[in-house]
Amino acid sequence: MNVVFAVKQYISKMIEDSGPGMKVLLMDKETTGIVSMVYTQSEILQKEVYLFERIDSQNREIMKHLKAICFLRPTKENVDYIIQELRRPKYTIYFIYFSNVISKSDVKSLAEADEQEVVAEVQEFYGDYIAVNPHLFSLNILGCCQGRNWDPAQLSRTTQGLTALLLSLKKCPMIRYQLSSEAAKRLAECVKQVITKEYELFEFRRTEVPPLLLILDRCDDAITPLLNQAFVENYPQFKKMSGTVSKHVTVVGELSRLVSERNLLEVSEVEQELACQNDHSSALQNIKRLLQNPKVTEFDAARLVMLYALHYERHSSNSLPGLMMDLRNKGVSEKYRKLVSAVVEYGGKRVRGSDLFSPKDAVAITKQFLKGLKGVENVYTQHQPFLHETLDHLIKGRLKENLYPYLGPSTLRDRPQDIIVFVIGGATYEEALTVYNLNRTTPGVRIVLGGTTVHNTKSFLEEVLASGLHSRSKESSQVTSRSASRR
Repeated sequence: MNVVFAVKQYISKMIEDSGPGMKVLLMDKETTGIVSMVYTQSEILQKEVYLFERIDSQNREIMKHLKAICFLRPTKENVDYIIQELRRPKYTIYFIYFSNVISKSDVKSLAEADEQEVVAEVQEFYGDYIAVNPHLFSLNILGCCQGRNWDPAQLSRTTQGLTALLLSLKKCPMIRYQLSSEAAKRLAECVKQVITKEYELFEFRRTEVPPLLLILDRCDDAITPLLNQAFVENYPQFKKMSGTVSKHVTVVGELSRLVSERNLLEVSEVEQELACQNDHSSALQNIKRLLQNPKVTEFDAARLVMLYALHYERHSSNSLPGLMMDLRNKGVSEKYRKLVSAVVEYGGKRVRGSDLFSPKDAVAITKQFLKGLKGVENVYTQHQPFLHETLDHLIKGRLKENLYPYLGPSTLRDRPQDIIVFVIGGATYEEALTVYNLNRTTPGVRIVLGGTTVHNTKSFLEEVLASGLHSRSKESSQVTSRSASRR
């Protein structure tokens, strides 16, 4: 299962099917991003595609010596653009490819508009998602939910993107979803409806063990996107290399400047302590010390307090009101102070279907105890996303059905081999690394991770704001506790 290869194959097929000769690639805003993630311009130029245009561009010249390859999302707007194009064609012949299912009525409208008979082909090629790397995909949707419920337009787009992903990988999966999330159940139902309606498209060769689609919600782990994910794992060793790898001196120099300027080594160490340890007294002391440090930015200061608020939300000695006062005294803006309670509203204990911080069973308790005895190799990389535990249990056949039920009566009798994980509210690069490592170390298991988007901390906080949950939490609460052919 390789999403980059899947999308690349579609684009190669489009170009090959148009035959020899000079070509223009006609795209919309979204498909431009889809293509540019898997092909460089120079690679496409070698395939005789010499011009790249947007379908919504008003100033395109008439070039009758060019063949047009149109790769578009099947939206009403794009269908209208193509109809206008076909009435006054600028190119000699048109090969039209939609990135998802197109209705028969839209195909009929295109046929009626093609009075000059310039259309050679209309097909569906299911590259309706951004392939970030071979095991990671995104739909580039920021702000998919209003409160706890889907924004209807984003639910429709997510359903389309996820079903296109399944079609491009040729998978007809069984579906499991996070029970604590109404949004996860809703998406699971929508995907199942499409599979049922378009059953002919999903008639792939049966495998011994059916593939599995697992739908999760970002609310279940708000810790991972708050951590400094872009921080270089082996920064001290990386820094030593700067003397010998002159090519990267500028990059290393800039990293060193930022690390020193923002006191990131110390901030990152405390972040990891907040995410992985259960020593409230030490955590509180370290945060208070860092909040007094003028090098620590308001963004990093607010992040530390958010992590504390999530971890020690119901601790008997919770000191959030004091930390909120420290943020105010440090001059942290009201925007960031309000985000502390918004993050707890978004992913606090009341919302989570799992316990992020306490080991749940004897095996997990023993592992944590042994880890505590031998210490950690790198204090900056102690944290493992909750997704790691979820996937580990899934691969071993131990993921609890009362927390992650199947949609419908069927269940897997064998351990899954092909797993597609989708995170509503966005995945993270740290989770992508977890999936990469599991793929590398677990023979016979292939995992692909996707999300409505791929977050860093800033985009995650935008997601929280977009959900509208922050409006319920005033600062006072912070200081108290179908086509011709288909492929």
